[in-house]
Amino acid sequence: MDAGAPSPFRVSFVCSGNICRSPMAAIVFAQTAADAGMADRFVVESAGTGDWHVGEPADERTIAALAARGYDGSRHRARQFDPDRFPDLDLVVALDRSHERILRSWAPTMDDAAKVTLLLRYDDAWPQQADVPDPYYADRHEFDRVLSTVERACRALFHQLEPAVRQGAP
Repeated sequence: MDAGAPSPFRVSFVCSGNICRSPMAAIVFAQTAADAGMADRFVVESAGTGDWHVGEPADERTIAALAARGYDGSRHRARQFDPDRFPDLDLVVALDRSHERILRSWAPTMDDAAKVTLLLRYDDAWPQQADVPDPYYADRHEFDRVLSTVERACRALFHQLEPAVRQGAP
């Protein structure tokens, strides 16, 4: 990117262990931005609130669900969210309310806490549901259902952010 170009919008998707929901969301969101010709306008990452799976690939059921819809999750490696990242991020998207609470408690400032939001807040199809279900203890079909939820919500989030990012807002 050239020196006169606006800084990319930096978003982190966060779930528990960073092997199911948050990698799905990051991969789907990044692909949505790329499909809109805006890949260079976003920096997309994912992380977990816990450290149980640091360094591991995404759950094989996550990779399979993503691949079945044309996404590549093979390069993902789990990491734990580092609260020191808050100043570098524009938006921190929690996949459920427990992550939202943890992230806000980790935020070093009120401005950083205000960067934390829930993914399903952007999808009108889920007015009564705040949490993306955790498929970890379920079968592969639940991963497909969760991916459908994540796709819809990520598209809604992208459409919310797109106008401002196109105009150069950080």
